[in-house]
Amino acid sequence: MPWFADDGTPTSGDDVREVDVADAEPIAEGMDAPDIYGFWAACRRDDPVLTIEGFGRDMWLLTRFADVDNVLRDAETYSSRINADTMGPVMGTVILAMDGDEHRRHRNLVARAFRPSALARWEDELIGPTIHRLIDGIVGRGRSDLVADVTSRFPVQVIAGVLGVPTDDYALFQVWGLEISMGPENYDVSTAASRAMRDYLTPIVEHRKLHPGDDLVSDIVTAEIDGERLDDEHIYGFLRLLLPAGAETTFRALGNCLLALLRRPEVLARVRDDHNLLDAVIEETLRWETSVTMVNRETACPVEVAGVSVPAGASVVCATGSANHDETRYDNAEEWDLDRPAVAHLAFGTGRHQCLGMHLARMELRVGLAAILDRLPGLHLDPAAGRVTVEGLAFRSPPRLPVVFDA
Repeated sequence: MPWFADDGTPTSGDDVREVDVADAEPIAEGMDAPDIYGFWAACRRDDPVLTIEGFGRDMWLLTRFADVDNVLRDAETYSSRINADTMGPVMGTVILAMDGDEHRRHRNLVARAFRPSALARWEDELIGPTIHRLIDGIVGRGRSDLVADVTSRFPVQVIAGVLGVPTDDYALFQVWGLEISMGPENYDVSTAASRAMRDYLTPIVEHRKLHPGDDLVSDIVTAEIDGERLDDEHIYGFLRLLLPAGAETTFRALGNCLLALLRRPEVLARVRDDHNLLDAVIEETLRWETSVTMVNRETACPVEVAGVSVPAGASVVCATGSANHDETRYDNAEEWDLDRPAVAHLAFGTGRHQCLGMHLARMELRVGLAAILDRLPGLHLDPAAGRVTVEGLAFRSPPRLPVVFDA
C-alpha cells in the first residue's frame, strides 16, 4: 500500500496518511491486486485531482495525462523548488530544484556532457563492452536471475565508467545508488551513502580540476556559467543526482523490457529476428511500466486544475505512471502492445526538466536488450521459479527475473 509523506513524496515511513488501494482489482494481464494501476484508474475516472492531507503540507494527486502534461510544461505556475525540500538533505544542490534562468544556465552547462559525440563514443567504448562483460559471467550457466546478475549491475557500471571511476569500485557505486534513492524513506541510510560518495569522489574531482581528461567529471568541473566555474556544492549535487538517476531508473526499465518480452515468447522471437523492433519495445515499455511513477511540483500561485481549486504553496504530485495509462490517450492502455501506434509518453517527463539522460538511457536499453537476446538463445522464464511481477510504487520493476537458456 502506498503512503504519502507530508512533502508529497511516496514513502513507507511513519507520520503519514495512508492511501488505501486494497480494494483495487487487477485490470490487466500480469497485474496482481492490490495494484497501484487499479487505484489510479479509479482516480482518473472519479477523482482525477485527489486531495490528500499531509502533516504540514496539503497535496493534490493528478492522474490524467492532460493535467500532468500541463503541470510539467508550465514551469512558471508550478515550481520545482519543492524538490530542494525532499532531495536537498541527501543530494545537496541539484538542478531538479531550480527554476527560471538559474535552471536554464545550469542545464545548458551539464547538457554538454550528454552531447551526441559523447554518446556515440560511450556506446562503442563503454556500454557495449560493459553488457558483454556481464553476460560473459552467466552465458555458460544455462540459468540466471537477470536482475541480480545483469540488469542491476549494467547501468551503474556505465555511469561509473562515464565518471572515470576504476572498475574495481563499481560495486560501491551500485550500493550507493540504491541507498541514495531511498531518500526521505530512510534519511539515515541515504545521507550516509551521499557522504560516502562525496568522500570517494573528492580526490577525483580535485585531480580533474588540475588535470582535466576526457570524462564527464572533467566536463563538469571545467564548465563555466557567466565566466565562472561551478562551485563544489553544484558539482557534487550533480554527481550525486547522476548516480541514482542514471543507474536505478535505467536498470528498472531494462528489467521491465525483459519481463514484457519473456511473458510473450512469440514477440521475443520477433524481436530477436529483427532488432529494428527494439525501439518499439523500449518506448512501449517506458509507457506501460514507467520506472519512476511520480514527479513533484509546488504551486507558485492559486490555480484551478480540472475544476478543483489549488492554493499557492501546495504540493502537486504528478502521477506520470497513471498519465501513461490514460484511456483517453491510449487504446487498451493497460496492455503492453509492441504494435501500438507511436504516441508520446511521459516516462522521461516533459518541459524544462525533461530528463537530460534520456538519450543515454535509450541507448543503454537498446544495446543491453540486443546483447541479451543475441547471446542467450532459448531464453525464457524459469517455470520452476514461480510467478514474476512488476512491483513498487514510486519506483517499479521486477525484483527478480529467473530465466533459463541454452548454455
